[in-house]
Amino acid sequence: MDMNRKKNKLAIFDLDGTLFDTCSVNFFAYQRALREEGYILDRNYYKTQCNGRYFRDFLPLIIDNPTDDLIERIHHRKKQLYPTFLHHAVINSHLFCLIEQIHDEYHIALVTTASKANCIEILDHNNKTSLFELILTQEDVFSVKPDPEGFLKAMAHFGIAPKFTLVFEDSSVGIEAARRCGTSILAVLNFPV
Repeated sequence: MDMNRKKNKLAIFDLDGTLFDTCSVNFFAYQRALREEGYILDRNYYKTQCNGRYFRDFLPLIIDNPTDDLIERIHHRKKQLYPTFLHHAVINSHLFCLIEQIHDEYHIALVTTASKANCIEILDHNNKTSLFELILTQEDVFSVKPDPEGFLKAMAHFGIAPKFTLVFEDSSVGIEAARRCGTSILAVLNFPV
């Protein structure tokens, strides 16, 4: 690519369920954090009711008389435990090959509802952090998906319009967020695990 040529397209990738299958990583971290507080988390329940959702939406359904303090404490502990279970993550090698192929033409961004710490930990663990020009996590937005704030911030950062933006997502809330800002969407429905 001519280094003087400005990129005029943007590809935005989700993390959990799109770039990595992290269901087991998150499950084991939440299971242990909840167990420390006296709660049991069933794997099937987590997979069907919690995986891919914002912690403030699903933790109150598991905890008796949830308080903000207890929810934050459990989530904080989960983030501490997350690196312990990174060996359970499965990488979507197809998407990472695609990123390497398109990076000369597209700005590459990651927009996730995951925490900054856990996002960087899994990317660093797999030597993938440097592939992204911009990483936005739950700490970088006021409203998580399905609100389009994260995608809109990424487009504004690069000065790229929605019609030149392609979003890679797996979850219904992520797809809805992309729809709300008018980007093209590629749904990641499955990848080999």
